[in-house]
Amino acid sequence: MPPPAPPSRHAIRLRVNGTPHELEVESWTALLDLLRDHLDLTGTKKGCDHGQCGACTVLVDGVRVLSCLSLAVMHDGREVTTVEGLAHGDQLHPLQEAFMQHDAFQCGYCTPGQLCSAVGLASEGHAKSLDDVRELMSGNLCRCGAYAQIAQAVAQVVLGPGPHASEVARSAWIAGTTVNARGARAGEEPA
Repeated sequence: MPPPAPPSRHAIRLRVNGTPHELEVESWTALLDLLRDHLDLTGTKKGCDHGQCGACTVLVDGVRVLSCLSLAVMHDGREVTTVEGLAHGDQLHPLQEAFMQHDAFQCGYCTPGQLCSAVGLASEGHAKSLDDVRELMSGNLCRCGAYAQIAQAVAQVVLGPGPHASEVARSAWIAGTTVNARGARAGEEPA
């Protein structure tokens, strides 16, 4: 019996962070694995590998994509931007600056995906409030819990200088009590 044939490979062309690449990959190669293993762009993180955490978020033609769920062959001829491509030389992207100003990272593992998602969010133009920012960034998890700082950093760039208040948090009720999020009793005006 002859040995099995090697897996077929597909030629693809990508422009990653402004640099053109011609590669041959197996049909099952995820965009995330292509970036990390073939192009040595390790800023994009492998978190859950199931599209649930957002750590692998990159931009494909300016649109947010979970690179762990996206096959590399699907992006032939496309422009991919990773966290390494956000800055221009020594000039950080405004969102990178805002993340630093607001201390919007702790361990930093989710930060590349958070930043790419925030850049995509900004270009989409749907966020009109802090609550919109929180909702539109909800696909990106932060195990350290830096959500408040992340939301403020993104809002600063997308909505303008803050601080930005949350209408949802202002009227949220703590489960099982009559005290809302600001400490006012039921029937009282929130502070």
